[in-house]
Amino acid sequence: MMAKQLSIFLENRSGRLHEVTDVLGRAGINIRALSLADTSDFGILRLIVDKPDEAYRTLQDAGFTVQKTDVLAVEISDQPGGLARVLEIFRDGGINVEYMYAFVEKSGENAVVIFRTEDIGRSSRLLQEHGIPQIEGERLYRM
Repeated sequence: MMAKQLSIFLENRSGRLHEVTDVLGRAGINIRALSLADTSDFGILRLIVDKPDEAYRTLQDAGFTVQKTDVLAVEISDQPGGLARVLEIFRDGGINVEYMYAFVEKSGENAVVIFRTEDIGRSSRLLQEHGIPQIEGERLYRM
């Protein structure tokens, strides 16, 4: 139940983020979720887009350093303690969460959170064993 995320490495300078979004916008690619982490010299922009393969090629052709990464899109009960329950499953399973960020849309009454863990396959199986819904890539990209 994995989805593809794009990670774009950016120099930390004015206008660089606009360049990425402009290239994707002109290509008709919609950003569905994003996370930006930076240091003084560079940033990592993580994106979920509606057309990941096309976005990957488009960004490479535009000269960006980009990677595709497997992530999990997890439906979490949108109530107090919902996220804690999923994190407890990972903790009890010995899974380290490298990073996470929220998705733009909800899935029915549930929030959608993107997780990158140290072991995606094992993380996915643990969530399945505990009845935590996951969203496959193709469905996620259409949300």
